[in-house]
Amino acid sequence: MKRKNLDKLARGLGWFSIGLGMTEFLFGRKLATSLGLGHRTGLVRFFGLREIATGLGILSRERGKQPWIWARVAGDILDLGVLATALRSDNPVRKNAAFATTNVAAVTALDVLCGVQMAAR
Repeated sequence: MKRKNLDKLARGLGWFSIGLGMTEFLFGRKLATSLGLGHRTGLVRFFGLREIATGLGILSRERGKQPWIWARVAGDILDLGVLATALRSDNPVRKNAAFATTNVAAVTALDVLCGVQMAAR
C-alpha cells in the first residue's frame, strides 16, 4: 500500500475511534442494553474512553502511528471477547450482538492490515 494511502487509512481509523468512543461513552447504557450487555454499561463506557485515547494517539502523530494502530487491534480483541458473551442463545437481542460482532471483526481486519503495512515500511 502506498504511504499516502496508508496514512489516510490510519487517519480514518483515528477519526473512527474518536467517533465510536464518543458514542460508547455518551450512550453506553443504551448501547449495552441494545446488545444484551446492560450489566456491562461501565465497561462499555470505559471501552469508549480507550477508543478516544487511541484515536487521539493516532491523530496526534505525524509518524509513529503504528503502536496506536496495534493498540486498536488489542482493543478490538477485548471488544470481540465481550461481544462473544452476548451471543448466548438466551439473549433476546442476540442478532444485534451478532451484527456488532461482524462489524468489529471487519474493522479489526482493517486495523491489522494497517498495522502490518506500517511494520513493512
